[in-house]
Amino acid sequence: MTDPTDIAALSFEQALAELERIVAELESGKAELERSVDVYRRGALLKAHCEAKLKAAQLQVEKIILGPGGPVGVEPAEFA
Repeated sequence: MTDPTDIAALSFEQALAELERIVAELESGKAELERSVDVYRRGALLKAHCEAKLKAAQLQVEKIILGPGGPVGVEPAEFA
C-alpha cells in the first residue's frame, strides 16, 4: 500500500484527494491499528509528493521573465 512509485505518477489533485480521504479515515477512528499505520504511512508519502509538486510550481512561477512592461515569457525551472 505504501509503494512510492504509484504515488509519483499521481497529479497534485489526485494525491491531495487521496490524502484527504486518508485524513478522514484516520479521524473517524474506525480503522484497525494496522490499517491506521499503513494509511498513515501512505499519507506521509502523499504529503511529501504534494509538497514537491507545489515547490515545482513555485519555481516555475519564479522563473517568469520580466520585461520593461511586465511579464514577457517564462523560463523552464531547473529541477535537481
